[in-house]
Amino acid sequence: MENPSDLFGEYVFDDSMMQKRLPKETYKALKRTIEQGRSLDPAVAGVVANAMKDWALEMGATHYTHWFQPMTGVTAEKHDAFITPLKDGKVLLEFGGKELVRGEPDASSFPSGGLRATFEARGYTAWDPTSYAFIKEGTLCIPTAFCSYGGQALDKKTPLLRSMQALSKQALRILRIFGNTEVVRVFPTVGPEQEYFLVDKEVYRKRPDLMVAGRTLFGARPPKGQELEDHYFGVIKPRVQAFMKELDAELWKLGILAKTEHNEVAPAQHEMAPIYTTVNIAADHNQLTMDIMKKVADRHGMVCLLHEKPFEGVNGSGKHNNYALSTNTGVNLLDPGDTPSENAQFLIFLSAVIAAVDDYQDLMRVAVASAGNDHRLGANEAPPAIISIFLGDELNELIQSIVSASKYEAHERDQMKLGVHILPRFSRDSTDRNRTSPFAFTGNKFEFRSLGSSQSISGPNVILNTAIADTLMKMADELEGAEDVTAAVDALIRRTLSAHMRIIFNGNGYDQAWVEEAERRGLLNLPTTVDALPYYVAPKNVALFERQKVFTREEVESRYEIKMETYIKVIDIEAMSMIDISRHLILPAAIAYAKDVASTINVKKSVAPELEPEAEKALLSSLNAQTNALYKATEKLESVLKGCDAGADMLARARYTRDQVIAAMNEVRAAGDALEGIVGKSYWPMPTYQDLLMSV
Repeated sequence: MENPSDLFGEYVFDDSMMQKRLPKETYKALKRTIEQGRSLDPAVAGVVANAMKDWALEMGATHYTHWFQPMTGVTAEKHDAFITPLKDGKVLLEFGGKELVRGEPDASSFPSGGLRATFEARGYTAWDPTSYAFIKEGTLCIPTAFCSYGGQALDKKTPLLRSMQALSKQALRILRIFGNTEVVRVFPTVGPEQEYFLVDKEVYRKRPDLMVAGRTLFGARPPKGQELEDHYFGVIKPRVQAFMKELDAELWKLGILAKTEHNEVAPAQHEMAPIYTTVNIAADHNQLTMDIMKKVADRHGMVCLLHEKPFEGVNGSGKHNNYALSTNTGVNLLDPGDTPSENAQFLIFLSAVIAAVDDYQDLMRVAVASAGNDHRLGANEAPPAIISIFLGDELNELIQSIVSASKYEAHERDQMKLGVHILPRFSRDSTDRNRTSPFAFTGNKFEFRSLGSSQSISGPNVILNTAIADTLMKMADELEGAEDVTAAVDALIRRTLSAHMRIIFNGNGYDQAWVEEAERRGLLNLPTTVDALPYYVAPKNVALFERQKVFTREEVESRYEIKMETYIKVIDIEAMSMIDISRHLILPAAIAYAKDVASTINVKKSVAPELEPEAEKALLSSLNAQTNALYKATEKLESVLKGCDAGADMLARARYTRDQVIAAMNEVRAAGDALEGIVGKSYWPMPTYQDLLMSV
C-alpha cells in the first residue's frame, strides 16, 4: 500500500486542490462562505464548477451526481454525464455553476411523512460547500441538501446545518460575554466509532433472514460465543486484516480520517474509529464509511453486517458519537483544562450541556429509537434506555461543591504505579470510563453511546445541537443584561447545576436499583421505539425546534410519521420472513428428519424386536412436539399479521406491532430454535450461529 500521506484526499476536491485550481479571489470568497457561513456568490459557483469539472475529468470521472441523504437512512445519487450535444453531432464536456448549485430529483419517491404527495414530485438538491466534493467509482459526488418544492427539509443534512447555525449563534453570544471577540464560529466536532460484523459471503447467502432483514430471525446459542472474552482486542485474522487494510486505503483516498481498528467483544465483530471532524463532515464521512465497508467486504468474499443485533445472545453493534464544541480558532469549549474549578467558561458550557440533556432526555431517546436498536439497548455494553450523564469522580465532586457552595479541594493527578520499575509512570485520567452510561464525559468531550450501528449520526446531533443552543440562548439572555457579569455567571452555573443534578449518574446503568432510582428522580424509562417516538411531537419539543429554526411543526411531524412507519414496516418484513423460513425450510427439514427417525424405529423393530428403541422414540416425540409447536406458532403469527387494522392511526398500529406481532414472532423463534437443537446437522437447512460467527 502507498504511503497514507500520499493517498490521503486523493479523490477529494479539498482545500489544497481548491487553492491550486481556483483564482485567488474565488478561493478567498469560497473560504469565507465555508468558514463564516456566508451566502454563496453565484459568480463564484460558476468558477468553482469549471475547476471541479476539469479536476474530475483528469481523475477519470465521466459523470457527476448530487449526493444527498434522504430520510431512508442511506444515501441517494442520480448520475448525469458531463456531455452536452453540439450541432455537428459531437459533444462538449460541460458543468456549470447552475449544475453545481442545484439539482432536481423526484421528491415524491422518498419518505416525506406527508410533506409530499405522489403528484407533488418536484424537489431540489442544493450544494453544501462546507463538505468537499469527492470522486467515487468514476463519478464526481457533490454533497447536497435535499428539500421539497415548498422548501421543507426532506433529508438529514438540512436540519443538521440549521442546528449547527443555531448552536454557533448562541455559543458566540456566550463567548462575547466572556470578552472573546476573535471567534466567528462555533461548531460541534464528532468522531463516530463504527462497530460491525464480518461473515463469509457464501455462508451469508444461505441465511434468508440475514439477506432480507439484516439479522438472524432464528438461531440457537452456539457452544462458544463471547464467554471467554478472547476476541476483544485479539489478534486480527489475516482475512479481516486484509479487509481492514483495503478499507483504510479507500477511506483515506476520500479524506476520511480512519484511525483505529480492532476486534470487538463478540466473535466476528470489529470496530473502526476516525479522528474528530466537524459534525457535518463527520456525518457525510460516516455514511460513506458504511457504504465502503460493504463494498470492500464484498471484494474479500465477506459481508459486512451493520444491524444493531444480528445475532441474539451476543453483543450488538453501536455507534459511539464522541461530541465536543470547538471554535474556529481551535479551542475545545468542553476541555476543562488543568483547573476546571477556575474555568468559568468551561463550567458554563458544561452546565448548558447537562441542562440540555436533562430537559430533552425524551428527545435524546427519540434520537436513537429504531426497531434494530430496541434489541440492543440495555445489555452487553450497550447503555440502558434511561438517559443519564456520567461525569466521573473529579467533575462530580466539583459540581457537588458548586451546588453546596462548599470549598473544592482540587485533585492532583495520581501517577499510575504498576509495581514494575522498568514500566513508565503516567498520570491517571480525571475520569474513568462507564460503559453503561448513555452520555459519558470522557475528559474533553461527551460520548453519546446509545446510537445504533446502522443509523445516520445526523439525527442525534441535530437534537444535541438544538437542545444545547436553546439552553445557551436562555443563559445569554440572562447574562447579557447583568450588571456584575462575574457574579451572574457564578450564580447561573450554581442554579443550573442544582436544577439538573438528577440527570447525573455515575453508577451501574444495568443495575435494577438504578431503574427504581431513576423513577424516583423523575427520569424517563422508554424501553421501546413505540414508547419513545410520541415524545418527538410533544408540544415542548416542537416549540424547541421552531424556536431555534431547525424544524417547522410540519417537518417534526413528518419525521415522527416516517420513524413510526419504518418501525412497523421493519417488523412486518421480519415477521413475513420468519413465516417463509419456517414453512419452506425449517418445517420440511424437521419433518424429513422425523421421517428418518421413524424409519429407524421400524427397522430396529423388524431386525431386533427384543431391543426397545428408547432413544429414537424419545427423539421422535420431541421432534413431533416442537414441529407442532412451530407449525402452530407460525399459523398464529400469520393470523396476528392479518389482524392489524390498516385503518388505525400510526401509533395504534405501532403498538399492535410491538405488543402482538413481536410477541408472536418470539413464539415462532423459540420453537424454531428448539428444533435446531434436536434436528440432525445434515438436515438443518441453514448455517448455524457457529457456522456464521466462525466463518471468516
